Amino acid sequence: MTAEAPGPSGLPADLAAIAAEVATEAAALVRRHAAAGVGVTATKSSEVDVVTEADRAAEELIRARLLARRPGDAILGEEGDDVAGTTGVRWIVDPIDGTVNFLYGRPDHAVSIAAELHGRVVAGVVHRIPDDRRYQGHVGPDGSAVATVDGRPLRVRGPAPLAHRLISTGFSYRAEVRAVQGAAVARLLPVVRDIRRAGSCALDLCAVAEGALDGYSEEGVNLWDHAAGAFLARAAGARFEVLHGAAGGDLVVCAPEHGFEELRDAIVAAGFAAGDAPSSPA
Repeated sequence: MTAEAPGPSGLPADLAAIAAEVATEAAALVRRHAAAGVGVTATKSSEVDVVTEADRAAEELIRARLLARRPGDAILGEEGDDVAGTTGVRWIVDPIDGTVNFLYGRPDHAVSIAAELHGRVVAGVVHRIPDDRRYQGHVGPDGSAVATVDGRPLRVRGPAPLAHRLISTGFSYRAEVRAVQGAAVARLLPVVRDIRRAGSCALDLCAVAEGALDGYSEEGVNLWDHAAGAFLARAAGARFEVLHGAAGGDLVVCAPEHGFEELRDAIVAAGFAAGDAPSSPA
């Protein structure tokens, strides 16, 4: 991957280190909340789109730690108000990606923190909360990006026929959108190896990055869900694009660069996208 504006030498690496430190502390906080018992404090797009006290507490901690380390930076978070900045750096934060998994005690939930420099993501961390598994990457001085999982290099899975590819997806919290998505899944399933639904966009993207999936697509995710994970996937050799979804939202598609177009075409043909809508990189 090459970034258009990697910025000052060393800064993206510093941002990644800060994100890793803060995500580790936030993950520990979330685990303490889990040990004390998890309850729903609010809902968002529907009655099953939930917010827990741990979501809010973790985001408050993340915001406080980031601004203490780098006052003047901007912050975009899922649970709080946007903070304007003056430095050219913006943090994109999801305190718990996979909140329903967290609510049910399922392991696929993570802290996701990405750092933009002048509008381009240059660092990202996805920290799986239950076991402290950390995906981390940044853009180097030469503009190329490196990404690791627990210190080991990330690399996408090798080429495979479409029929041998394991794909992950997700579903909306709105019943009418799930109906559209379910019909599309039924059409895609016969042409791939199988389909998984883990419940965390950030971790699905990291699974593509480490070769545990051959692709991922989902409509209705937000920037804070995918900013860090998409950066890490691209650094590991994947392509990430946003299409117009069949239900009217953004549809993300991520897969290894080799074979990406074949999978994207299959996703469009299955009905996940709105016709042959043009795509845009993100």
